[in-house]
Amino acid sequence: MFPYRDENDTIRPSLVTYGIIALNVIAWFLLQGAGVPERVAESVCNLGLVPGELTRRASVGEAFPMGQGMACVVDEQWQPQHILTSMFLHGSWMHLLGNMWFMWIFGNNVEDSMGHVRFAVFYLICGTAAALAQVLVEPGSIVPMVGASGAIGGVMGAYVVLYPRVKVYNLVVLGFFVTTVALPAWLMLGYWMLLQVLGGATAVAGQGGVAYAAHIGGFAAGAALIKLFARRDYVEEHRAHHWRPKHLGFDRSRWR
Repeated sequence: MFPYRDENDTIRPSLVTYGIIALNVIAWFLLQGAGVPERVAESVCNLGLVPGELTRRASVGEAFPMGQGMACVVDEQWQPQHILTSMFLHGSWMHLLGNMWFMWIFGNNVEDSMGHVRFAVFYLICGTAAALAQVLVEPGSIVPMVGASGAIGGVMGAYVVLYPRVKVYNLVVLGFFVTTVALPAWLMLGYWMLLQVLGGATAVAGQGGVAYAAHIGGFAAGAALIKLFARRDYVEEHRAHHWRPKHLGFDRSRWR
């Protein structure tokens, strides 16, 4: 199930949402060589977040194999700035495109609820919370972590709190059978969250792969913090704008 649009108009231009997408794309091309394996490995090793390096639980010189004869080696220098830099790096084209698509679908409405500056701060806090959640679960791991999905998980957590009944349209592919389905945000994003919990419960520690704890931590942070960041006047204005009848049978109760 893959979302392709939501039924949720915005009022203000989504400058930060598009800016974050642009920064991730720029980093992919300039720092990661648009997927060249050596460039991706180099950027992940030099700018990704290594939990054991952050907590000092990993031994200096420990190496995590990256394939093609390359490895990431634990550095003796403490580098907390990698919490930030890791949010703008990705491991593949699909990793980048998937994250940016979810950001494009859900980011604009959350930004519309709080304004540009607040949203930028909110996004970075959620990304930090996501990274620290993964570190908490695997404090000694030497697997480097990159990706915007933890911060975007925070955006989705905020979205489901603000707009739980808004319809999200999804593409469903079951083998050769392809269809679309419209689901309320709480159900679609609740399903996504369930997948993260199940994935985290079955993941093998220290083997790499998806950082499920980061996804869960980011989502939880976004859901918990949205009431502090959202502006009541912006939210009410957003809802009032959406309530304006565009067709017969529009239901205001979706916002309750």
